Amino acid sequence: MENRFFAMLARMKLIRRWGLMFSTREENLAEHTLDTAFFMHALLSLHNRRFGGRLDIGAGVLLALYHDTPEILTGDLPTPVKYFSPDIRSAYKAVERSAGESLAGLLPPDLLPDYRPYLLPEEGMDAYLPFLKAADRLSALVKCMEETRQGNYEFRLAQRQTQEAIASMGLPELDLFMAQFIPAFEKTLDELQEEQLL
Repeated sequence: MENRFFAMLARMKLIRRWGLMFSTREENLAEHTLDTAFFMHALLSLHNRRFGGRLDIGAGVLLALYHDTPEILTGDLPTPVKYFSPDIRSAYKAVERSAGESLAGLLPPDLLPDYRPYLLPEEGMDAYLPFLKAADRLSALVKCMEETRQGNYEFRLAQRQTQEAIASMGLPELDLFMAQFIPAFEKTLDELQEEQLL
Protein backbone atom coordinates (compact mmCIF):
# COMPACT_ATOMS: atom_id res chain seq x y z
CA MET A 1 0.00 0.00 0.00
CA GLU A 2 1.30 3.45 -0.95
CA ASN A 3 2.43 5.70 1.89
CA ARG A 4 3.13 9.44 1.57
CA PHE A 5 5.05 10.16 4.79
CA PHE A 6 8.58 10.16 3.40
CA ALA A 7 7.53 11.92 0.22
CA MET A 8 6.20 14.69 2.46
CA LEU A 9 9.48 14.83 4.41
CA ALA A 10 11.37 15.16 1.11
CA ARG A 11 9.54 18.46 0.56
CA MET A 12 11.51 20.10 3.39
CA LYS A 13 14.06 21.22 0.83
CA LEU A 14 11.33 23.27 -0.88
CA ILE A 15 10.48 25.35 2.20
CA ARG A 16 12.42 28.61 2.12
CA ARG A 17 13.55 30.20 5.39
CA TRP A 18 14.17 33.86 6.22
CA GLY A 19 11.29 34.91 3.99
CA LEU A 20 11.35 38.59 4.99
CA MET A 21 15.11 38.97 4.55
CA PHE A 22 17.28 39.52 1.49
CA SER A 23 19.74 36.61 1.40
CA THR A 24 22.85 36.17 -0.68
CA ARG A 25 22.03 32.45 -0.63
CA GLU A 26 18.64 31.04 0.20
CA GLU A 27 18.42 28.54 3.03
CA ASN A 28 15.82 25.80 3.00
CA LEU A 29 14.22 23.88 5.84
CA ALA A 30 16.20 20.69 5.11
CA GLU A 31 19.52 22.55 5.44
CA HIS A 32 18.43 24.19 8.68
CA THR A 33 17.27 20.85 10.04
CA LEU A 34 20.60 19.15 9.33
CA ASP A 35 22.52 22.00 10.98
CA THR A 36 20.22 21.87 14.00
CA ALA A 37 20.73 18.11 14.32
CA PHE A 38 24.53 18.53 14.15
CA PHE A 39 24.41 21.21 16.85
CA MET A 40 22.03 19.16 19.00
CA HIS A 41 24.44 16.22 18.85
CA ALA A 42 27.32 18.46 19.92
CA LEU A 43 25.42 20.11 22.78
CA LEU A 44 24.19 16.80 24.17
CA SER A 45 27.66 15.29 23.86
CA LEU A 46 29.10 18.23 25.82
CA HIS A 47 26.28 17.87 28.35
CA ASN A 48 27.00 14.19 28.94
CA ARG A 49 30.79 14.17 28.78
CA ARG A 50 31.73 17.49 30.39
CA PHE A 51 28.77 18.34 32.61
CA GLY A 52 27.78 14.94 33.99
CA GLY A 53 24.53 14.65 32.02
CA ARG A 54 22.79 11.43 31.07
CA LEU A 55 20.57 12.36 28.14
CA ASP A 56 20.09 9.99 25.19
CA ILE A 57 21.95 11.64 22.30
CA GLY A 58 20.05 9.59 19.71
CA ALA A 59 16.68 10.72 21.04
CA GLY A 60 17.84 14.34 21.06
CA VAL A 61 19.14 14.20 17.50
CA LEU A 62 15.88 12.61 16.31
CA LEU A 63 13.95 15.39 18.03
CA ALA A 64 16.09 17.93 16.16
CA LEU A 65 15.54 16.14 12.84
CA TYR A 66 11.76 16.33 13.19
CA HIS A 67 11.40 19.60 15.12
CA ASP A 68 10.32 21.72 12.15
CA THR A 69 8.47 19.10 10.10
CA PRO A 70 5.12 20.87 10.62
CA GLU A 71 6.54 23.65 8.43
CA ILE A 72 6.23 21.27 5.47
CA LEU A 73 2.52 22.07 5.71
CA THR A 74 2.57 25.54 7.27
CA GLY A 75 5.63 27.07 5.63
CA ASP A 76 8.17 29.03 7.67
CA LEU A 77 6.41 31.85 9.47
CA PRO A 78 8.89 34.71 9.98
CA THR A 79 9.91 35.24 13.61
CA PRO A 80 8.59 38.83 13.83
CA VAL A 81 5.16 37.57 12.80
CA LYS A 82 5.26 34.42 14.94
CA TYR A 83 6.11 36.37 18.10
CA PHE A 84 4.14 39.54 17.34
CA SER A 85 1.63 38.86 20.10
CA PRO A 86 0.74 36.08 22.56
CA ASP A 87 -2.48 35.44 20.62
CA ILE A 88 -0.63 34.90 17.34
CA ARG A 89 1.98 32.71 19.03
CA SER A 90 -0.71 30.59 20.66
CA ALA A 91 -2.67 30.25 17.43
CA TYR A 92 0.47 29.31 15.52
CA LYS A 93 1.34 26.65 18.13
CA ALA A 94 -2.11 25.12 17.54
CA VAL A 95 -1.57 25.19 13.76
CA GLU A 96 1.85 23.56 14.19
CA ARG A 97 0.36 20.88 16.41
CA SER A 98 -2.36 20.17 13.86
CA ALA A 99 0.23 19.95 11.07
CA GLY A 100 2.29 17.54 13.19
CA GLU A 101 -0.80 15.40 13.79
CA SER A 102 -1.48 15.37 10.03
CA LEU A 103 2.05 14.17 9.29
CA ALA A 104 1.89 11.55 12.03
CA GLY A 105 -1.41 10.39 10.57
CA LEU A 106 0.36 9.42 7.35
CA LEU A 107 2.42 6.74 9.10
CA PRO A 108 1.36 3.10 9.28
CA PRO A 109 0.02 2.41 12.81
CA ASP A 110 2.80 -0.05 13.66
CA LEU A 111 5.50 2.57 12.94
CA LEU A 112 3.78 5.48 14.65
CA PRO A 113 5.22 4.79 18.14
CA ASP A 114 8.74 5.20 16.72
CA TYR A 115 7.97 8.62 15.21
CA ARG A 116 5.28 10.24 17.35
CA PRO A 117 7.61 11.29 20.24
CA TYR A 118 9.66 13.35 17.76
CA LEU A 119 6.87 14.67 15.55
CA LEU A 120 4.72 15.60 18.56
CA PRO A 121 7.01 15.85 21.59
CA GLU A 122 5.31 15.09 24.87
CA GLU A 123 6.31 15.51 28.51
CA GLY A 124 9.09 12.91 28.35
CA MET A 125 11.10 15.16 26.04
CA ASP A 126 11.17 18.24 28.30
CA ALA A 127 14.82 17.78 29.29
CA TYR A 128 15.84 18.05 25.63
CA LEU A 129 13.94 21.25 24.82
CA PRO A 130 16.53 23.78 26.09
CA PHE A 131 19.18 22.03 24.00
CA LEU A 132 16.87 22.00 20.97
CA LYS A 133 16.23 25.73 21.34
CA ALA A 134 19.98 26.29 21.65
CA ALA A 135 20.74 24.17 18.57
CA ASP A 136 18.05 26.02 16.61
CA ARG A 137 19.57 29.36 17.61
CA LEU A 138 23.05 28.18 16.66
CA SER A 139 21.74 27.36 13.19
CA ALA A 140 20.26 30.86 12.93
CA LEU A 141 23.49 32.43 14.17
CA VAL A 142 25.60 30.61 11.61
CA LYS A 143 23.26 31.73 8.82
CA CYS A 144 23.53 35.33 10.04
CA MET A 145 27.32 35.06 10.19
CA GLU A 146 27.47 33.67 6.66
CA GLU A 147 25.33 36.49 5.32
CA THR A 148 27.16 39.32 7.11
CA ARG A 149 30.53 37.85 6.06
CA GLN A 150 29.32 38.22 2.46
CA GLY A 151 28.59 41.90 3.11
CA ASN A 152 24.84 41.47 3.51
CA TYR A 153 24.07 43.90 6.32
CA GLU A 154 20.42 42.87 6.25
CA PHE A 155 21.43 40.23 8.82
CA ARG A 156 23.39 42.46 11.23
CA LEU A 157 20.51 43.05 13.62
CA ALA A 158 19.37 39.42 13.44
CA GLN A 159 22.92 38.30 14.27
CA ARG A 160 23.15 40.61 17.26
CA GLN A 161 19.72 39.58 18.54
CA THR A 162 20.56 35.90 18.12
CA GLN A 163 23.86 36.32 19.96
CA GLU A 164 22.03 38.10 22.79
CA ALA A 165 19.39 35.35 22.94
CA ILE A 166 22.12 32.71 23.09
CA ALA A 167 24.00 34.55 25.83
CA SER A 168 20.83 34.89 27.90
CA MET A 169 20.01 31.16 27.84
CA GLY A 170 22.32 30.32 30.74
CA LEU A 171 23.25 26.96 29.22
CA PRO A 172 26.90 26.13 30.00
CA GLU A 173 27.11 23.63 27.14
CA LEU A 174 26.01 26.37 24.74
CA ASP A 175 28.49 28.87 26.19
CA LEU A 176 31.27 26.32 25.74
CA PHE A 177 30.21 25.60 22.16
CA MET A 178 30.15 29.33 21.40
CA ALA A 179 33.68 29.76 22.76
CA GLN A 180 35.27 26.67 21.22
CA PHE A 181 33.47 26.07 17.91
CA ILE A 182 31.73 29.21 16.64
CA PRO A 183 34.89 31.29 15.96
CA ALA A 184 35.89 28.85 13.21
CA PHE A 185 32.75 29.81 11.26
CA GLU A 186 34.44 33.17 10.54
CA LYS A 187 37.28 31.48 8.67
CA THR A 188 37.61 30.79 4.97
CA LEU A 189 38.09 27.25 3.66
CA ASP A 190 41.80 27.96 3.06
CA GLU A 191 42.19 29.13 6.67
CA LEU A 192 40.39 26.07 8.00
CA GLN A 193 42.54 23.71 5.93
CA GLU A 194 45.75 25.59 6.70
CA GLU A 195 45.25 25.17 10.43
CA GLN A 196 44.36 21.50 9.91
CA LEU A 197 47.67 20.86 8.15
CA LEU A 198 49.86 22.53 10.79
